[in-house]
Amino acid sequence: MKIPKFLISLVGAIALLTTVAYYYVFILAAPQLDPPEEEANTGLKFLLASFYSQAMGAVRNYGVILPPNYNKNQQKHYPVIFLLHGGHDNARAFADKYAILDVLHELYQTKKLPPSIVITPDGNDNRGSSPLYDPDYFDGPNGKIGTLIGSELVQVVKSRYRTLQEPQFWALGGISSGGWGAFNIGLRYLNNFHILFSHSGYFTDSSGSQNSPQKIVQQLSPQDRKQLRVYLDAGVNDIDLLASTKAFNETLNKLGIVHVFHAFPGGHGLSGANVGWNYFHKHLKNSLSYVGEQFKKVGITS
Repeated sequence: MKIPKFLISLVGAIALLTTVAYYYVFILAAPQLDPPEEEANTGLKFLLASFYSQAMGAVRNYGVILPPNYNKNQQKHYPVIFLLHGGHDNARAFADKYAILDVLHELYQTKKLPPSIVITPDGNDNRGSSPLYDPDYFDGPNGKIGTLIGSELVQVVKSRYRTLQEPQFWALGGISSGGWGAFNIGLRYLNNFHILFSHSGYFTDSSGSQNSPQKIVQQLSPQDRKQLRVYLDAGVNDIDLLASTKAFNETLNKLGIVHVFHAFPGGHGLSGANVGWNYFHKHLKNSLSYVGEQFKKVGITS
């Protein structure tokens, strides 16, 4: 039986498209088609650093962005912001994808955020990075990422940089699964972080109530609830993530926890002014401005 040429061509085209799609998603990690524009001269630098993690039994990387003039005044100490990446990312994601240097430069210039030490941990567990699953931002069978970020890295940062020590000067936030991670870790380590934020994250995890901020937050003492400050946003295109964020917002309302919540246009995706990397780039300005407001309320000045 002779196979028609058009069928051979069709099969070949499908195979080619499948190969290209596989390469784009699994090898290139689905890069944004229209990434945020970056300014060349922000005066800020992103640096990779490392330390040995007892919790993970390995050397781990983290990114650090020191505030302007950090080296000029050796007596000045700074607040700290941890930023957690989403799935199939690493410590470089905020610099390479979301143009965090531009965000910080703009907020410093407009005095919306006091100069801060910004840390971008590698949140991947022992499985490594993959588009097939999100990092496990907790202590579990794939490694002790919760201890790594919530405790170990905090102590490393305090020992290496001129940080303010008290938790009201420390913020922890993230995007997508990093938003979930920020609350799953942060609510366990309120002795280290009083400000938490999430961009299109989720609050009920498939691993169970023990890793679901929706449940954990309800177990906080009245004193912990009083100290906590929260920023939430979600893209209206991210229907499930928006629903999860709305439900968490309602829980915070019932508990009387100080917070703000926004539903913005867009969400996850590969292209568009309010989509994907552009969404997170745009709204990191909102969350970090909120963080800046909280820092100012406890006495930090620009």
